[in-house]
Amino acid sequence: MLSVYDSDKLDVFCRKNGIYDHALKRFRNAFFKRALPLDECLGTLTEEGRAQFAEHIALHRLALAERHDSRLDGASKVIFVTADMERVEAVILRIESGRTSLCISSQIGCSADCAFCATGKMGLTRNLTVDELLDQVVLARRLLGAEGRQLRNVVIMGMGEPFHNEQAVCRALACLRDVRCFYFSERHLLVSTVGVSAAMVRFVERFPKIRLALSLHSARQGVRAKLIPFGAVHSLEKIRAVLPALTAHGNCMIEYLLLQGVNDGPADLAALIEYLHGLPVHINLIQFNPFPGSPFQPVTSSAREEFAHALRKAGFKVTLRRSLGTDIAAACGQLAGAKPIEKGETT
Repeated sequence: MLSVYDSDKLDVFCRKNGIYDHALKRFRNAFFKRALPLDECLGTLTEEGRAQFAEHIALHRLALAERHDSRLDGASKVIFVTADMERVEAVILRIESGRTSLCISSQIGCSADCAFCATGKMGLTRNLTVDELLDQVVLARRLLGAEGRQLRNVVIMGMGEPFHNEQAVCRALACLRDVRCFYFSERHLLVSTVGVSAAMVRFVERFPKIRLALSLHSARQGVRAKLIPFGAVHSLEKIRAVLPALTAHGNCMIEYLLLQGVNDGPADLAALIEYLHGLPVHINLIQFNPFPGSPFQPVTSSAREEFAHALRKAGFKVTLRRSLGTDIAAACGQLAGAKPIEKGETT
């Protein structure tokens, strides 16, 4: 079946089958921008148009399986089920300022095996398709619409390494910014990566205005390779060689997860300052979110403040990220997926 997210092919299909442009535009506004219930979206079409869509157009590849709301803050973890009975996690973040963000996944599991991340302990099951990436946005937006809230930001920062699923992620981003579909501002889109050098360069060439977050976590090769085994191949030297291109448009953020006794000492700070010297980057200091079996501990709040102060003194813009959803295992590094749904199981 034809995907509702394949805009060019959908345009051609509708013209061939007598679904006029204004009717298709009404449907798209209802489906993508207004996030109306599916029956109301289809209600914008004629009876014949609805029949054509039912027979030929795939509207959803995911279904909502579970929703968990934090009792501490404005986070919700939503678990979707795929057609092959795998589960995919996404996180809705309702910021105190009133803005709402959605963190979506790009893979089921992850092969990067970062030591500080629960997702990496799952291994990789498979990549998500373009439709599965975008369904997370539509279905979460529909939940938010029922609350009277608008989705402002979409970040690809959930389960998986986005650039290990580069083609699907880039096609999804093109749809997210397409005026016919979601029409998100590029500055409200972000992709987070542990650092796939060539793919990052291709990304900024194709999407120079979409934000990129590089999970650095250490500027010392030995330390980083232990935290991110994948970093032994994509070394700090390789990443530093492409950082001028990545930061040329001012849209690159450096993510640094502070781990007590691992990457928070004076030598780590000095190495980070030297490594990023002369680059217009924004550094985001992240608090570690524990998960079962993890050997790491978060630094104290005062230690994080001191680390941030030293970076600011060195001339960098620094943000201390506040984690949301820790009580529902929805914070950064805690997404681990649930067991696949067995055939015949209900949720």
